[in-house]
Amino acid sequence: MFGLGYNYRAHSNEVGKPVPDVPVLFMKPSTSVIGPEESIVYPDGAENVHFEGELTVVIAKRARHVPESQSLDYVLGYTCGNDISDRVVQRRESAFGCLLAGKGYDTFAPIGPAIVTGLDPANLQIITRVNGEVKQNGATADLLFSVPYLISYLSRYMTLLPGDMIMTGTPAGVGPIKVGDTIEVEIPGIGVLRNTVVAEDRSILAR
Repeated sequence: MFGLGYNYRAHSNEVGKPVPDVPVLFMKPSTSVIGPEESIVYPDGAENVHFEGELTVVIAKRARHVPESQSLDYVLGYTCGNDISDRVVQRRESAFGCLLAGKGYDTFAPIGPAIVTGLDPANLQIITRVNGEVKQNGATADLLFSVPYLISYLSRYMTLLPGDMIMTGTPAGVGPIKVGDTIEVEIPGIGVLRNTVVAEDRSILAR
């Protein structure tokens, strides 16, 4: 699971970051991935956890040194994603030039509800709701680095494999979540990814 930071100019502006001139990449572990209607676990002791609705690209076949003009030939389809982020941990890491733990908790990468083919990734709406209230309403037309560019760029440095996913970045409007909230990420043509936030129960881990 690859993630993109600051891939919408409006999001960079809202968090006070400069607009990047290269893709700002990070990775989320496979253990962070959950499906629709599964629970996002709010970590015990966390102070400021945010939602980030995103278009997510699913890779179909091995890709290495792929020209941008051929990038979409390597896409299986598209789905909704939610790049859940612990802002306190993220900012501490970022101060030293890294980004992993704040994005990588278990359950911090909901995706779904389906992988849909035949869509134009340059012309999709992204809507995020918290408890039914619209918080984000953006469009992939505003991506700083397009889906074809991202695939080509990543494949320049590493081999992409079937099932790899790219969360393409979040529009403006990110904000906090709390235990009990229901988060919905909707992309028309794909569907609605819905997850509820629950408190972490560490006693389960001790059994």
